[in-house]
Amino acid sequence: MHRRIGMILGFATALAMPVLAVAATKAEQQVDVAKAGQSALAALYKVQPSARKAVEAAAGYAAFSNFGMKILVAGGGSGKGIAVNNKTKARTYMRMAEVQAGLGFGVKKFQLVWVFETEQALNSFISSGWEFGGQATAAAKAADKGASYQGAISVSPGVWLYQLTDTGLALELTVKGTKYYKDGDLN
Repeated sequence: MHRRIGMILGFATALAMPVLAVAATKAEQQVDVAKAGQSALAALYKVQPSARKAVEAAAGYAAFSNFGMKILVAGGGSGKGIAVNNKTKARTYMRMAEVQAGLGFGVKKFQLVWVFETEQALNSFISSGWEFGGQATAAAKAADKGASYQGAISVSPGVWLYQLTDTGLALELTVKGTKYYKDGDLN
């Protein structure tokens, strides 16, 4: 009898563990996402100190922490981040999802910092999200922007992207089927 009760309690505990693990409050989750965003900024400033001026002078930025995996012909990734309007200090919590196809194998943790020169570009990113397809490769420094965006990739007019890996700044960006969108649970 005690054994049966022990098994039932063990089974109930096992079922409850995932619920307990994800039962963090909305405020706690927001703090975690904000910390991950600050971590991405700190990592960027460490490897590219001039990026601090670019981020601070911009209309706003978005910082994401992402995880991706690729096994043989399929892969994907996910991440969370925060978009900040530098003028109003408004924060928007966001998510990222990625789907890949093609031959490969690996696991990668990386951080992205988006820099928006205009409030219109920032608002478009927040309200419409951002979607990529194919592959984008660009020089690590844009001649017309000088040192302020050194290490960033221009992804559209007025929008710059820094990608950080464990080894520092990535000089090439490959994105395949990536979508950025508002986090409905945290906003």
